[in-house]
Amino acid sequence: MSEPFDPAQLELARKVFAGPITFLKSAPALEHLPDAIVPEVAFAGRSNVGKSSLLNALANRNALARTSNTPGRTQELNFFDVGQPLGFRLVDMPGYGFAKAPKDMVRQWRFLVNDFLRGRDVLKRALVLIDSRHGIKDVDREIMDMLDKAAVSYRLVLTKADKIKATDLTAVTEATQAEARKRPAAHPDIIATSSEGGLGLPELRAAVIEAIG
Repeated sequence: MSEPFDPAQLELARKVFAGPITFLKSAPALEHLPDAIVPEVAFAGRSNVGKSSLLNALANRNALARTSNTPGRTQELNFFDVGQPLGFRLVDMPGYGFAKAPKDMVRQWRFLVNDFLRGRDVLKRALVLIDSRHGIKDVDREIMDMLDKAAVSYRLVLTKADKIKATDLTAVTEATQAEARKRPAAHPDIIATSSEGGLGLPELRAAVIEAIG
């Protein structure tokens, strides 16, 4: 499962995420990116993986990131400022794997994400969210391939862990961990989370703080 964080790390992360977190801007193209002045941690995941819900739960806010019943609503890179003075940024990346989106739109999103990953020097880590009910899908492997090629460090995070049995969660965690260990840019440890029940949120907050150094 996830690596242990000591109480001091967990408390520091709790305080940081209990402080100011504000939406900065949406970037539909690279020319709209904010200045690269602080470390960034990006959240990636296929549509309907629970990315917006997890971001909201992580920040203890109900409406920091927009949630929708329509997969693929996040079509831009959304930036959130953390801390005052500014300490780092969270980046909500466009969801992938949306079957109903027009192909040209999917292509545009893919180019945006790929160019962002390759050209963002302040991007310290990506968190790739995997639905624990389904495990890693081919569309997840595609984003992992992009991250490996871009040499961007990433960690796999299981979502909706409260929706499956404990034995099934153990099995999917082990399978996800085995996949991560084959990947050159992947962190070997997995964090299982639940945005509703709070499982893994303290550890995920600590992992974000750890990633920005």
